[in-house]
Amino acid sequence: MTTTDKIAGDPGIDMPATANDNQARPSGVRLIFEETSPGRMGADLADSDESERRACELLGQEHCRADIEDFPELSEPQVLRHFLRLSQMNFGQALQFYPLGSCTMKYNPPINDELANLSGFAALHPLTPAPLAQGAFELMVRLERALAEITGMDAVSLQPAAGAQGELAGLLIVRAAHRKQNRICHKVLIPDTAHGTNPASCTLAGYRAVVAKSNRRGYLSASEIRQRLDDDVAALMVTNPNTLGIFEPEIEEIAYLLHQRGAMLYLDGANMNALLGIAKPGDMGADIVQLNLHKTFSTPHGGGGPGAGPLAVKQHLEPFLPVPRICQEGGIWRFTYDRPDSIGRLRSFYGNFGMLVRAYAYILALGSDGLESVSRNAILSANYVRKRLEDRFPSASPEPSMHECVLTHDLETRVQVSTLDLAKRLLDFGMHPPTIYFPLVVHGALMIEPTETESRETLDYFIDVMRQIYEEAVNRPEIVKTAPHQLPLGRVDEVRAARHPILRWKKSSAELDH
Repeated sequence: MTTTDKIAGDPGIDMPATANDNQARPSGVRLIFEETSPGRMGADLADSDESERRACELLGQEHCRADIEDFPELSEPQVLRHFLRLSQMNFGQALQFYPLGSCTMKYNPPINDELANLSGFAALHPLTPAPLAQGAFELMVRLERALAEITGMDAVSLQPAAGAQGELAGLLIVRAAHRKQNRICHKVLIPDTAHGTNPASCTLAGYRAVVAKSNRRGYLSASEIRQRLDDDVAALMVTNPNTLGIFEPEIEEIAYLLHQRGAMLYLDGANMNALLGIAKPGDMGADIVQLNLHKTFSTPHGGGGPGAGPLAVKQHLEPFLPVPRICQEGGIWRFTYDRPDSIGRLRSFYGNFGMLVRAYAYILALGSDGLESVSRNAILSANYVRKRLEDRFPSASPEPSMHECVLTHDLETRVQVSTLDLAKRLLDFGMHPPTIYFPLVVHGALMIEPTETESRETLDYFIDVMRQIYEEAVNRPEIVKTAPHQLPLGRVDEVRAARHPILRWKKSSAELDH
């Protein structure tokens, strides 16, 4: 039986309280193939035959097709409206609250985009001779110096194209530095709370990841590292604050233990948003720090990228940084490749320059006091959310939260409502869910990172919704277990979708409904 209830926070919208009306796609939302009309097309002011000929010249005849079977025939307004409608179905930080823990989905100021689009930057060809690109060189040098100061390190490479590539580069530097000492190591210690890219980077760099267990309070103890440390350990790869959102209080003692055995401390700077102007990885004993400009320094994230993952090192590792490096000769900034100890080139040219411009603009606009305010406000926001929700969603650690908090709940055992169900229900209220089921050491984890850019009103709304969803789960669990109800797509069978993806449209309505 289906009953109708009102969703609180969505006045005037009726919804079914059971899963009986869980459509794959609601009426009124049509596939582009259903819009087709034979002979319909957009306007091409150029000669169509000439356009096809030029396309074939550019792409090669083997890549051009005269016709595509069942390709939709549409007018230009239909095409525009279709893709614009799809874009409006997306969730994004520019549209709603996006508390995706560990990812730091902060607001990207449009002024940074404007500066990156200045013709002197955006129209600068990558092969422009160095004397004609001094402005770009100077910006990169200044950004390197700013990141070195912020992290407490000595030298920075802006070349890595993402945080994960920065991780790989850092581990390759560890390997190169040890080989310079005629030393071969095979293991890298990684906490059980690590980001998934950490063990993957270890494998790509030729190391074996060895798990170090966190203690009951959620952080690494020096005694745990001492127990697992031997001459075959090349480094410890740790995020600080860690992925439980808490600071590693024994990090300096751990760094001392590593250095005593000739191992290095690699600090994953994914959570640097909690440290700006407050603490520096270099002061904690880090030998290497990789940064994520899209997380901490407000460059576009995900599909709005591309990424950038600068790598900062202490002076003893500077010779191993990837080429090219920027140097000054005769008053001219230029690239240098004469670096015999370098791990080599990571990618074409020198990183994703547009992202570097945006990050430098962000740093320059805020200054040292502003950067410190970023972290203090991020920490305040996370602890505010944690405190307001603790009676329903207790914290996974008794330690104070930094820029994010990891919360748990009892709903799965109490009423068989899962963390995934909670996340899906949040979508009905116009908010992207937080990260779920991570870190893996926390059962049913909700990893919430509000960032410093959200207002108290937004956080209060999120808190009220979370509390309402908890009450719904206890009193009317069917509403939560069948969510979302207000999106173009309802609850989908994700396992089936992964195992049996539909990659081609079928003509028959029966197959389409299937």
